[in-house]
Amino acid sequence: MKVSDILRTTGHYTDNDIRLFEASVMQRKLAKNEVVIPQGQVCKSIFFLIQGSAFQYRQLPDGNQVVDLHVGGEWFTNYQSLISQIPSELTVSAFSECIILEMDLNVMHYLIGRSLAFLQLNKALEGATSRMKFLERAMSPNEKYNLVINQRPELIRTFPLKMLASYLQITPETLSRVRKSIMKPRIS
Repeated sequence: MKVSDILRTTGHYTDNDIRLFEASVMQRKLAKNEVVIPQGQVCKSIFFLIQGSAFQYRQLPDGNQVVDLHVGGEWFTNYQSLISQIPSELTVSAFSECIILEMDLNVMHYLIGRSLAFLQLNKALEGATSRMKFLERAMSPNEKYNLVINQRPELIRTFPLKMLASYLQITPETLSRVRKSIMKPRIS
């Protein structure tokens, strides 16, 4: 994916805007399990996942709680830490080898100062915070899983079921039952 195509995911830009953006952002390769934003560090960037997969999790005494899952073609960040400039409560790590585009918050401000068209980059923040709304409201495990099937099926193909269950805030056993009930042929 070209950098210009990544920028265009947020809006319409002139050729000069695109050249300025390309000169201002940094492309990075991440190894599997490499930490992008460690817990306790203030997040200072937003990222576009060109290739690979990443996840955000909260470290708990009895294991990790998956908070968000990301696949290629998505913007992501630790929104709370970035906006408030407070230490992150989450860790963001590469799940697989990744290629990301990183845009520092200072770069974003610089770009907006150079061209108001870059205000459209707020759509990147929206994308980075688009954690599925089913986690914010009461839905049954079946409804949550069906929403993933219909809206983000790549998560099912990319992440292990244990991570997906944690993300959906259900147990792996419940996820197995839900999957089994969905795959069971319906008798009419």
